[in-house]
Amino acid sequence: MTGTLVLAGTPIGDFTDAPPRLAAELAGADVVAAEDTRRLRRLTQALGVQPAGRVVSYFEGNESARTPELVEALAGGARVLLVTDAGMPSVSDPGYRLVAAAVEQDIKVTAVPGPSAVLTALALSGLPVDRFCFEGFLPRKAGERLGRLREVAGERRTLVYFEAPHRLDDTLAAMAEVFGAERRAAVCRELTKTYEEVRRGPLKDLAAWAAEGVRGEITVVVEGAPAPGPQNLDPAELARRVAVREEAGERRKEAIAAVATEAGVPKREVFDAVVAAKNAQRRGASEGKGLI
Repeated sequence: MTGTLVLAGTPIGDFTDAPPRLAAELAGADVVAAEDTRRLRRLTQALGVQPAGRVVSYFEGNESARTPELVEALAGGARVLLVTDAGMPSVSDPGYRLVAAAVEQDIKVTAVPGPSAVLTALALSGLPVDRFCFEGFLPRKAGERLGRLREVAGERRTLVYFEAPHRLDDTLAAMAEVFGAERRAAVCRELTKTYEEVRRGPLKDLAAWAAEGVRGEITVVVEGAPAPGPQNLDPAELARRVAVREEAGERRKEAIAAVATEAGVPKREVFDAVVAAKNAQRRGASEGKGLI
C-alpha cells in the first residue's frame, strides 16, 4: 500500500483562520514537509499541537533534491503533509514538483482546504468575480514584465497577481502603460492581518500612491479588458494598441485585425491610423536631423 500526500492550506495572516483538520493532520502525519520550519513551529504553537512525525524543510532551494526522498516515503506507505508559509501549496509556492511526481507514481493526493490570498483579494476587490485568472508573480526585469503584461492586454477576465512591496510602484506603472491608465484595480495589503488595507481605483492613481512606498504582503486585482464594441478611440490610441501587440510579437496584420475587433471599427480605419503614426514619426525624425 502506498501512502498519501496531503496538501494543507495554512493561514495567510490570522492563525485562527486555520482549518480544523490542519491540527489533526499535523499531529498524525508521518512526515511534515514545511517551506519554513520556523514558521511551522509558530503555527503549531498557535494551534497547540506537536507533530509526531519527522519534520523536514521543503522550499524553492531544495525542492528538486528533496522531492525524490518524499516520493520514496510515500511509496513506502507514509502520510506526508505539505505546508507552505501561507495559503495553499503549489499556488506560487513549493509543491508542484511533488504533486506531479506523486501523480506519476499513482500515489493518492488529497488536500485540506484553507485560506487563499488569491480568492480573498478577489472577493474584496469589488471587481467582477464570475471569471478570473491568476497570473502569479510578474518577472522582475522591466522588459520581461512589460512583455508578460502585453500578453494579457486583451484578457477580459479579472486578473490577479502577487507582487513584492518594493516592486509594486513599478508594476502598477507598467500596468497603467499597457492596460490603460483608467483601468480599475485593487491593491490588497496584509490580508487578514492587523493592518489590512484594500486600496481601489484607476491604475494611474494606485501607481502614484504606491510610489510613496508600501509595506507588507501584496495581492493586486485588475479589471479585465472591456468587451469589444465601438469605443470612439482616436487614431493615436488605435496606433498605440497595434504597437503594443507588435512589441509582444504579433505580426502587424494580425495586430491590426485584433485591435479593429476590440475597438469595433473597420480594419481599414486601424490601418490608416498606423500609417499616419508611422508618417508622423518619420517627419519628426527628419525635422530632428535638420536641427543638427
